[in-house]
Amino acid sequence: QVQLVESGGGLVQPGGSLRLSCAASGSIFSINAMAWYRQAPGKERELVADITSGGNTNYADTVKGRFTISRDNAKNMVYLQMNGLKPEDTAVYYCKGVIVPTPRGIRYSYWGQGTQVTVSS
Repeated sequence: QVQLVESGGGLVQPGGSLRLSCAASGSIFSINAMAWYRQAPGKERELVADITSGGNTNYADTVKGRFTISRDNAKNMVYLQMNGLKPEDTAVYYCKGVIVPTPRGIRYSYWGQGTQVTVSS
């Protein structure tokens, strides 16, 4: 079974920075696209950023210029560097990976449990 585990969340002041990490483990043949989502209380989960296997990135307009998604294929890791954090960035951040579990397996989307990011004075 494939597992995704996020880390790096916490409490930070407005204007501060955090780096989120997502580690994929288990039965993994290959990892295709990976993404970060977030969900604030009472709101729908939204896409923050995604990155393809080739390294192409996409960002939500609200975080463009402040957040950077990256990946380390050798380590099966994806990261989200968050700079210039704002109170409205407060949410649970989830890692999503489109992963092929075995050489003959079909690609499937896997989700992590989430990590809390709180931006407050």
